[in-house]
Amino acid sequence: MVRVFERKIFERKTFPIGEYIFKEGTYGSRAFVVETGEIEIVKMVLGKEKIIGTVKSGAIFGEMALIDDQPRMASARASKASTVIVVSRPMFQAKLDNTDPFIKGLLTILSDHVRTMSQEAA
Repeated sequence: MVRVFERKIFERKTFPIGEYIFKEGTYGSRAFVVETGEIEIVKMVLGKEKIIGTVKSGAIFGEMALIDDQPRMASARASKASTVIVVSRPMFQAKLDNTDPFIKGLLTILSDHVRTMSQEAA
């Protein structure tokens, strides 16, 4: 997946172990692709942090904020020293603008379902 991004120069950010990339409840304008390392997705449940997933090299995270422009559903922090490729809102929007309207609608429906299930689980 990362190979797609290597043709152009993209912004990369590095994070030491334990550093947050973003926090739950904040608004996001970027998604991220893990180039190296590992990212934990962490959600507050009944006042305690719960790791709900791990994102490894080649995977994307933080995309929900770009799809539906809602606050972040969870936090993301480096569980290993990590380098990520930044996917900006304009970059994402340019890709989305070239997408079939059916796919755009499907993304919106899927993001609504994910948010609803996340709220019910919490």
